Order: sequence, then C-alpha cells, then structure tokens
Amino acid sequence: MHVSEKPRSAYPFWLKPFFWSQQRRYGKVLKPGLLWARVPRLFAAVAMLYGVLDRKSSPLTPQLRSLITVRVSQINWCAFCVDINAMTLAKRSGSTDKVDALPDWQNSTLFSEQERAALTYAEAMTYSDRQVTPELMTQVKQHFDNDTLIELTGLIAFQNMSSKFNSALDVPSEDFCRIPTRNDSRQTE
Repeated sequence: MHVSEKPRSAYPFWLKPFFWSQQRRYGKVLKPGLLWARVPRLFAAVAMLYGVLDRKSSPLTPQLRSLITVRVSQINWCAFCVDINAMTLAKRSGSTDKVDALPDWQNSTLFSEQERAALTYAEAMTYSDRQVTPELMTQVKQHFDNDTLIELTGLIAFQNMSSKFNSALDVPSEDFCRIPTRNDSRQTE
C-alpha cells in the first residue's frame, strides 16, 4: 500500500463503533476503512453513503448490487474491491457461478435482461471512453423506474469512487474470495 493505516489508538473514539462493526462482519477491520479513517469526517461520510446504498430496503436487490460492485471493481483493477464484493455476490447468489462468469458476462446465459441492462450501464459509466447514450438510457429504463435508476447510478458512482481510491493506494486483497486476474478483468474492453 502507498499509505499505511495509523495505529488503532490514533483514531478518534467515535470511529470505534464503525471498526467494531467491520470486525464483527468480516472478522477484521478492513484496510480501506483504516485509510479513509485517517480523515475521520470523510470516513464517516463514506460509511454513511455506503450504508444508504446497501440498505435492506433498497429497490435494487442485494444480488444486483453485488453484481454491479464486482464489475465496476474489475474494470478499475481494485484487488480489494473485487475480493470483498465477489465474496458478497457469492453469498447473496448462493454460488460463485456469476462471479466466475462476470468478466465475460455478455457471452453468458447466467444473467437476466435486467442484470444485462445494469451491467451495460455500469460499464458505460465506468469506462472513460464510453458514455451513457439516449439509446442505453431507454434500455435501462425498461427495467428500472426513475427512483431506482437514481439509486443504481449512485451505486455505480460510489463503487467507482471506492474502487479508484483503493486501486490508487494499492490496497491489497484480504483473501475473502478468489480474484480474477488482471487480464480476466479487462477481457470485455
């Protein structure tokens, strides 16, 4: 990593519940959390935004949310994000089939039309040489109402921020899940 985390005693006391939650959920405090927490208010804002996007009452299914976060992470070459989000996708879908097929999702029969529309949209938002066209927006709106589209857009934007942050700082995988190779993650460019 290009920046190391501080000793836990150096973080403000009010961040301890966040760290406790990560420890309980993942068995450890995650490196990105410790890096974001170097600027405590920034960490709190990012954690709250993530909590809103990954809430149980989201109009996006948990499996779709995880599918999108894995794909955006693959595109941005974020080893940590692919690792943790692939683990979450495998748990939410009950297998690693979609995780394994995701680098070449266009040629897989595992993905629904709604998932394909969301993945196409995520790629258009993530790759800098693409854009969201009116035709793509028409396709996406066949599967998502306006409020859900805002949530999907927010999730994709958040995952781009998160994966680019971790990738830039070279945050490593924490070995939650098998990670596709760099070549696999760029297969659909």
